Amino acid sequence: MEIEKKSINTMALVLATLLACTLGSDAALADPPQPQPSIGAPINGLNRTELDRFSAGKALYGTPLLIEDGLGPVLNKSNCRSCHSNPDGGPGNILVNHFGMVDKGEFTPLPGGTLLQLVAISSGCEETLPPEANFTTNRVTPGMLGYGLVEAISDADIVANEDPDDVNSDGISGRVHWVPTFGTDDPGELRAGRFGWKSIVANVITFSGDAALNEMGLTNQIFGEETAPNGDLERLALCDDVADPEDHPDRQGFTFVDRVTQFQRYLAPPPQAPRSGMSGETVFNTFGCNACHTKSFTTGTLTTDGLALESALRNKVVQPYSDFLLHDMGLLGDGLPQGDASGNEFRTTPLMGVARRLSMLHDGRVNSGPIEDRLHQAISLHGPIGEGANAAAAYLDATKDDQYALIAFLKSLGRTDFDQDEDDLITLQDFETLLACSQIDVVISPDDACGISDVNQDGLIDLVDFDSFLLAYEGANGDCNGNGVTDLEEIFLGATDEDGNGVPDDCVACPGDFNENGVVDGGDLGLMLVAWGTCTGCPEDLNGDGSVNGADLGLMLVAWGVCP
Repeated sequence: MEIEKKSINTMALVLATLLACTLGSDAALADPPQPQPSIGAPINGLNRTELDRFSAGKALYGTPLLIEDGLGPVLNKSNCRSCHSNPDGGPGNILVNHFGMVDKGEFTPLPGGTLLQLVAISSGCEETLPPEANFTTNRVTPGMLGYGLVEAISDADIVANEDPDDVNSDGISGRVHWVPTFGTDDPGELRAGRFGWKSIVANVITFSGDAALNEMGLTNQIFGEETAPNGDLERLALCDDVADPEDHPDRQGFTFVDRVTQFQRYLAPPPQAPRSGMSGETVFNTFGCNACHTKSFTTGTLTTDGLALESALRNKVVQPYSDFLLHDMGLLGDGLPQGDASGNEFRTTPLMGVARRLSMLHDGRVNSGPIEDRLHQAISLHGPIGEGANAAAAYLDATKDDQYALIAFLKSLGRTDFDQDEDDLITLQDFETLLACSQIDVVISPDDACGISDVNQDGLIDLVDFDSFLLAYEGANGDCNGNGVTDLEEIFLGATDEDGNGVPDDCVACPGDFNENGVVDGGDLGLMLVAWGTCTGCPEDLNGDGSVNGADLGLMLVAWGVCP
């Protein structure tokens, strides 16, 4: 969007700001909206101990496991990051292979399970595709962003969206996938599944333990029995000489599985900017996409063990855009049953962060072209049969304007507040755009390019948005003239910054260097003494009070020496 600028009366803006503060304006006095964590960052509200656990788990997430510590004998990757890489803990582009035998429509798993491990720690330990396997399918790696919050959603809230008999006749008959839990005080208790392509996992520690075993070959406190190559126990005995379980507690009592679970539970959900109100979301609902892609849930208060959830996860609104139910996806089904999920059923894929995914759909078949094209393909492939068919048909029959609006909304799912250049950093370049947005002479809508900078979505880019921007800003923001107002705020209020360096043009970068030789020294002191007394507008009047006196001398002495 071309940003249309208008002139600003700087003094009027400053006076308006002062008046708002004097009158106790709610906008001026209230805390600014907290920026959403950038993608891959920890969730807001963690305490120091939880942040330390997040960092420790993240470090292990990308550390390759060694053979002597339990890697293998068969595996796909040696560390978590290799698969969950966009960012750490997020989705990836790695495909894993599943196989089995199908006879007269019935699927039968073969010895060694359905997952084909592609790597072995030594020759002779490899797993191979059995000759009797007549079925294969691929799965792309899902992400775990925000899944501590997803874990904290109550079973009852997921069940509330269930309609297995399609009572309302909308063609949607989602059902809960009840699965056993692990790593809790009551292992084996059935809970509503929510993780994995077919909702086969109910909590993050089960996900971590399963991935540690099946993707890296690390037996652990959740899954302690080694995976034998093609189910061959004799080969296993020859290839694996590390005692099970291989994952041992560290000095603080946490295993590898514990550590990566802590990291994944504390990952923030992907941001969404603008935060709400885009016209494309209305289109999304009109097409019926929200029948499965449920926008939001509020987390509960207790863990599966009946303990109080961490404050950062308790009673929080999370917007996954998924009901976590199983749905018959027709031609999008992959034919692989898992648990009680049939070959044609899939969990509704959460759309939070969808704009950041390089590969889409369960098998990653949509993986090239710009994000707009990939989203278009993914939506279109929801038909012509299955529970997504009506929504896909509505999209394909819609006007181009409605299609564009829907795609624009989906592109907001994964975008960071203020991040106009989409580099995941809030820098001076984003400030320049914020400043330009503050100068437009029309009401800003969430559909406008400036909408991601209007954090409180009141149609204006004002001091509330600016204060929120500063909480996310990652660049330098000094006070070059020592007047108690930061450089960026002075520029936002109207000071010129022609060179775009984030410092007002009329600011003396080195107070007291009157001869501009890069040093505040005796030569500058002499010039100050010459100007001593009443001196309206002279550079030696450092505090701008119309007189060169002891106060100005004090400011000079503070800056004495080589200029920064």
